[in-house]
Amino acid sequence: MFDMLNMMGKIKEAQARLKQMKENLGNLTVTGEAGGGMVRAVVNGNRQVLKIEIEDSLIKPSDKDMLQDLIVAAINKAMQEIDTVVKEELKKNTEGLLPNIPGLDLSSLGNMM
Repeated sequence: MFDMLNMMGKIKEAQARLKQMKENLGNLTVTGEAGGGMVRAVVNGNRQVLKIEIEDSLIKPSDKDMLQDLIVAAINKAMQEIDTVVKEELKKNTEGLLPNIPGLDLSSLGNMM
C-alpha cells in the first residue's frame, strides 16, 4: 500500500539534501587540460571558472590564436567534467530517498544547480 506520509517525509529529506548539495557545489572543483596539459582551467560545481593556468612557453604574441583555442578547449573539458561530477553527487545524495518511479529522471536537476 502506498504510504503518503512516508513519501512526503522522503521528499522533504530529498529537498534538504539537494539544498545542502547546492550549497556545497562551490567546493567541488575539476581541472580541464588542453595542449597536453600546457593550458589548464579549473571550474567549480557552480560552473564558475576559478583559474586559468598557462605554461610559460605558450606566451608568445605569435601563438596568440593557438593559445586562445587551447584556453577554450581546457574550459570546455572542465565544464564537461564538472557536469559529470555534479550528476554523480546528485545521484549519490538522493539515492534511496524516492521510490523508483518509471519515467522519473532526476538527472536534469544537476543542470539547474
